[in-house]
Amino acid sequence: MVRHHIMARLGRYFHMVWVNPAHHWRDSFKPAGTVPHSSDADQYPGFAEYTPERWLPDFYRPAWLSRFLLRQRLLNAMQMLRDRGCRKIILYFWRPEFEPVLRMIPYDLSCYHLEDEYSFSRVEQPTDPVEAKLLAEVDQVFILSPALYAKKGKLNPQTHYLPGAVDFAAYSQPLPEPEDLAAISHPRIGYVGSLKWQIDWNLLLKLTREHPEWSFVLVGPMSPHPEIDAALNELKGRSNVHFLGGKPSTEMMVYPQHFDVCIMPYGDNDYTKYIYPLKLHEYLAGGKPLVGTPIASLAPLGDVVLLPNNAEEWSPAIQKALSASENTSERRSARQSFAKEHDWWVLVRKISETIAQQLGPEYADGLAQHFRDKQAATAPAETVTL
Repeated sequence: MVRHHIMARLGRYFHMVWVNPAHHWRDSFKPAGTVPHSSDADQYPGFAEYTPERWLPDFYRPAWLSRFLLRQRLLNAMQMLRDRGCRKIILYFWRPEFEPVLRMIPYDLSCYHLEDEYSFSRVEQPTDPVEAKLLAEVDQVFILSPALYAKKGKLNPQTHYLPGAVDFAAYSQPLPEPEDLAAISHPRIGYVGSLKWQIDWNLLLKLTREHPEWSFVLVGPMSPHPEIDAALNELKGRSNVHFLGGKPSTEMMVYPQHFDVCIMPYGDNDYTKYIYPLKLHEYLAGGKPLVGTPIASLAPLGDVVLLPNNAEEWSPAIQKALSASENTSERRSARQSFAKEHDWWVLVRKISETIAQQLGPEYADGLAQHFRDKQAATAPAETVTL
């Protein structure tokens, strides 16, 4: 998810403590299991994880005890930063329900990174009062999608629009064809991601019925949405539709490289207009033609994405994506160049510079000098203690 990509990479420029969720109090009486270790901690030396102690579990009631234990967990995480020599403490929020934390521990800067419309409603809803309060109170806001920015960006003057990004080096590097894809005939029309209600399943039923000559490949886990079960079952019965299941994130990048056309067939409603699909840049990094629904985050990108306006226009759009004109070296290069401009490191540098500027000239100048010193270096940058 966006938060994982960003917070791990911020560990190159800041000392970063990721606070894992506390276990429920009932689990305190169970034998302790193995705590998963993130490889991010090895890749980015400033990144660390804090897994709350078993004697600081999560309680829902009474409220005073829940707040007390949360505060203790946060103080422990803050002490990890102090032990690393940090002189400034930054609170970086990803969900609105953590708004009370602003009054629990001392800090020097607060940020809220908004990456989704958390009402998850297909019908437009007003901004939740708790989220509106958080947006107004924090020192800095980052917002992922243009529609979210238009809806909530005015609640705080220190708000920046930052779109999604991609690990360009990983997704653009040519990789061998996966075994479970090799036997599927071309042309392959592919989608990578969770199979959930946000997809226009009626559109996929139409396309797969009308084009038995195309192989439709769906790579990803099926989300537990009973409303899409009928469509899934019907698609499973079609010989030109191939469900390859969920894959580890390290393998997901391989599949789009071996599709002929990548698709983002989202439904068009009051929820999907707020999303910013990371697969946009992941597809583009592989260079293959891309067809998508013109939701708000995709609508301005007609130079690199084919955007049919309705179900009837999808077949001609895919036909065009399969044509020689969309598969020239120039078109491939244009798509990859756009993706490269949206690399995670480009995004994280912008976030780092914004944070340093908020902390003051000492930190802004120090980080700027750090970037100048490392500009020509190929080795990973050392962590800057702020």
